[in-house]
Amino acid sequence: EEKDFYILNGTKNWITNAPIADIFIIWAVNDKKNIQGFILEKNFPGLSTSLIKNKGSLKISPTGQIILNDVKVPKENLLKISGWKSIFSCLNNARYGISWGTIGAAQTCWLIAKEYSENRIMFKKPLASKQLVQKKLAQMQTEISLGWSACLHAGRAMDRKKDIKIAISMLKRNNCLKALNVARDSRDILGAN
Repeated sequence: EEKDFYILNGTKNWITNAPIADIFIIWAVNDKKNIQGFILEKNFPGLSTSLIKNKGSLKISPTGQIILNDVKVPKENLLKISGWKSIFSCLNNARYGISWGTIGAAQTCWLIAKEYSENRIMFKKPLASKQLVQKKLAQMQTEISLGWSACLHAGRAMDRKKDIKIAISMLKRNNCLKALNVARDSRDILGAN
């Protein structure tokens, strides 16, 4: 910490949208071993990013590294909250958002598989007329509906200021697993397509 600014050094890895972000929220440990949050702008001297290439998931968002090399951050960019509780609050909100996003991705996979199976004619009948395909579609939609419902109930509990940290972690884990399974079953229905 200097007179009118803080100096940040270090790297942050696997940061979603780092290569395209204009604003960064950086959590850092100060000299007194306390956690503090800072708002940084892309044009701050000493701040750079890199792109992680060939990642295996969430390919739609460019993920990267944030490199901080003697970045001067004005004191007014210090967040008013600090400590691990603040970090976990941000992480919990991110996990909650991921729970919605993954189940939305599952819904899209299901819609694609449903449409394909209704329009793919095999032996003069739609693929969707086969009981095995119908069973897969029904199971997928059931799991998706349960995922949506869990998100809704978690959100309502958050609105009531309930402490649902553990529930949010389970919700994210559950919806991510559901989405993976739905994507796999959808891919099976699509066959070589």
